[in-house]
Amino acid sequence: MSTTLQQQTLHEHDDDEPPIPDNHVSHTLKQHPPLPPFQWRDWRTEITWAPLVLLVSTPLIAAVGACYTPLRWQTALFSVFYYYVTGLGITAGYHRLWSHRSYNASVPLQYALAMAGAGAVEGSIKWWSSKHRAHHRYTDTPLDPYDATAGFYHSHIGWLLVKPRTKPGFADIKDLSKDDVVKWQLRWYLTLTLAMGFALPTVVPWLAWGDAKGGYVYAAMMRLVFVHHSTFCVNSLAHWLGAASFDDKHTPRDHLITALVSIGEGYHNFHHQFPSDYRNAIRWYQYDPTKWFISACERVGLATQLRRFGENEVRKGRWSMRVKGLRKEQEGLAWPSGAEALPVVGWDAFQEQARTRPLVLVSGFIHDLTPFLDAHPGGRRLLVKMVGKDATTAFFGGVYEHSNAAHNLLAMHRVSILHGGHPHAADEKFVPPAQRLRIVRHDEWTTNPPRDEFIRSDD
Repeated sequence: MSTTLQQQTLHEHDDDEPPIPDNHVSHTLKQHPPLPPFQWRDWRTEITWAPLVLLVSTPLIAAVGACYTPLRWQTALFSVFYYYVTGLGITAGYHRLWSHRSYNASVPLQYALAMAGAGAVEGSIKWWSSKHRAHHRYTDTPLDPYDATAGFYHSHIGWLLVKPRTKPGFADIKDLSKDDVVKWQLRWYLTLTLAMGFALPTVVPWLAWGDAKGGYVYAAMMRLVFVHHSTFCVNSLAHWLGAASFDDKHTPRDHLITALVSIGEGYHNFHHQFPSDYRNAIRWYQYDPTKWFISACERVGLATQLRRFGENEVRKGRWSMRVKGLRKEQEGLAWPSGAEALPVVGWDAFQEQARTRPLVLVSGFIHDLTPFLDAHPGGRRLLVKMVGKDATTAFFGGVYEHSNAAHNLLAMHRVSILHGGHPHAADEKFVPPAQRLRIVRHDEWTTNPPRDEFIRSDD
């Protein structure tokens, strides 16, 4: 059995890509230098004409046709319905089923999604999924087919209209090459596209309520415009609008608006972190019709093994970004000087200096209360009484149990440390409440381990 497994592994590697170097993107670009930037003088050979004709003609026909074709309410409802049917063919089929294998679909559901996806006229399952897997593998690099860092226009539609300037990044699609439904759709793709994309949305309104022209204009052409740009927004808008809720290493973002225009694909930061999860939105109140559709299919036995990424890792990703945000906020705050940064003075020097300014000793640190004398809520007199004295007991409850804000503010008035008072300062009382929760990076912890109760952060 072991020998068989080894032979199978070796056989799989025979036709696999070569070993990946230290930086696969740089290596690929070196081996296959990018083409020069697009030049209008070469437009005849550089433009990809099939996508251009499709993406220009559909909105043009829809706009002109709408001017001469009344919109009947039956046709309007059917157009919206068919938009979701073909849109789910992309989001639940092309994307979450075949690109990411985030759930298992029954054979009838696979064929239904393959036909619905063909009705969106966005290419075959194999072509679409290969591009999308490359997008995930090489996100925000020149090997990403719709690299968001190349600009909003490029990632939205530009990448379809001109020949790619770089060799496409490698994506393993051997599983798709062996998939019977994928092979069936590829074989009959042109027929399925004409039937599902144009004929069906025209014929249904014609036979059902006598509106063939309205079906063609609204349910076929205008619906295609919306389906196309709904998908395109996942490549562009979802990398531009919103928050990096789980990681900010790359451009994907989470936003409700993108979810609304893409049938639930708008929580893109989550998706790029956890692509094998069948969900895009993880909260019950977030808009994700594709998730609801897949879940409904599971309830009726059409889908199984809906994959969810471990909740611990999902929460860890969100926590990491919150800590990173707190770290950034922390860097904008002023913090008290530590013991190592303050001069050490003896008791006599402390007494001498206290004759000319209001110095008070608390927890081994000497504080200059000049800015706070008149602002003290308990009155100036209580502070003046403690000048030149050790007020530790009084400050920590002997007179009044001061608030966290008072502890934090007091630490900001440190001017020196009393000789022999440092062991006393090492007590927990030495650390102001806010400083106990300060965040330090791993390298800061390694080079200068703090005695405070810090939160460690790698970001």
